[in-house]
Amino acid sequence: MGGSFDPVHSAHVALATSALAHLQLDEVRWIPVGQAWQKARRLVPAADRVAMVQAAIAHEPRFVLDLTEVLREGPSFTLDTVRALQAERPEVREWVLIIGLDQYLNLPTWQGWQELLQRVTLAVATREPFEPEPPEALRSHPHRMVHLPMAPQAVSSTEVRERLALGESPESLAPELIPVSVARYIANHQLYASGAPL
Repeated sequence: MGGSFDPVHSAHVALATSALAHLQLDEVRWIPVGQAWQKARRLVPAADRVAMVQAAIAHEPRFVLDLTEVLREGPSFTLDTVRALQAERPEVREWVLIIGLDQYLNLPTWQGWQELLQRVTLAVATREPFEPEPPEALRSHPHRMVHLPMAPQAVSSTEVRERLALGESPESLAPELIPVSVARYIANHQLYASGAPL
């Protein structure tokens, strides 16, 4: 499960937990992006984002932090990461890419998306009973997809950053918007304070 995790929020944790429960996965790899090619704004330093992921996933031994993208120089493309992981772990029979509905609908803009579809099963977070229509470009490319049922979660990293920049305390956003452990890290390291880039 890749993302900027800037910061990790409760919907990230809920999505990974749902994937474990519904897809019988051995593990969920959390892969913080190094340099996001589709993000115009600057991210907080990778070390802080990695530490927030560590704090958020410490309670679940099947959640695994993966630094593949953080350690890579240059922009992070999902296809490069999948290739690297598959080369590193050839014994794994099936790789599942956990994405949100917005990412699924945007998939044809991703670097090497056609090859990516051949390499992974897509697990797309959807609200039951809604089943999304695949984007036009995906209809002509056979792919494996499973729906990952999710309760509606009105939370985004952007909202968390904005509320913190407006002076709300990290603790006031936990546990509804961010895990308590992440709130503690944000407070201790004074991240997303007023004047920080959103």
